[in-house]
Amino acid sequence: MWRHLEPGSSPVDWCEGNYLISPVIAEFVNTFSNVLFFLLPPVLMHLFREYGRFVNPGIHVIWLLLIVVGLSSAYFHATLSLIGQLLDEVAILWVFIAAVSMFFPRRFFPYIFRDDRKLFSLAAGVFAILATGLAILHPAMNAFALMTLGVPAFFLLLHELKRCQNGRVYRLGIRCAAIWLVAVFCWVNDRLFCDTWSAINFPYLHALWHIFIFIASYTACVLFAYFAVKDECPEQTPILKYWPRDDFELGIPYVSIRCYYQKVHKSEI
Repeated sequence: MWRHLEPGSSPVDWCEGNYLISPVIAEFVNTFSNVLFFLLPPVLMHLFREYGRFVNPGIHVIWLLLIVVGLSSAYFHATLSLIGQLLDEVAILWVFIAAVSMFFPRRFFPYIFRDDRKLFSLAAGVFAILATGLAILHPAMNAFALMTLGVPAFFLLLHELKRCQNGRVYRLGIRCAAIWLVAVFCWVNDRLFCDTWSAINFPYLHALWHIFIFIASYTACVLFAYFAVKDECPEQTPILKYWPRDDFELGIPYVSIRCYYQKVHKSEI
């Protein structure tokens, strides 16, 4: 057990050179490129406080798990230990399962779940536990296996966008899909073509992967949170907004609930 905590015990080593900037941090740029995982989730918790109150408080679990992903990834790249690798990959698995449990459309549920989201979420939790066990037993396969999880999510997003009549939501969805593709490009190139990128003195594509995949992931959660309200809470009206300025569509997107503002307005009158 203790040897798995030792620096360099992981079989995975990314393109960035080890201990070139700091004598105590293996991959310095890869480690600190996780900063968005710490900075944005608290902001999202604040912006989604109405959503959590009136629709689903579980949305905050997603933001907390993203922080866990950032912590695990930073620890892994700082030490390149096998325990760090497993923590990183298991954290990614659990945030994905949590999002699927919360946002996967009911109309696509297998018949066995009979339109019951609680039962579906329970089955997803069991799957996550089994997958965690397999990840521990076969860590060498985890990275490539986890990459495939984004593929069905990508196509589900495109499917939902085709049904969407809101131009602002559609534009955000297209940006999200494009950023996900750029993130995958960075991951694959860093993993498979390290020599090429090192030859031009830019072995930092995995750091860019951290930045782009965080943006794509939280944006996808925002979009699916919007779709979930449209599909399952017809009494509510979701509104896609941006912070700090709603007219600036490159800000931080979030979902507001119109009925909340109506209640506040009536109380003020």
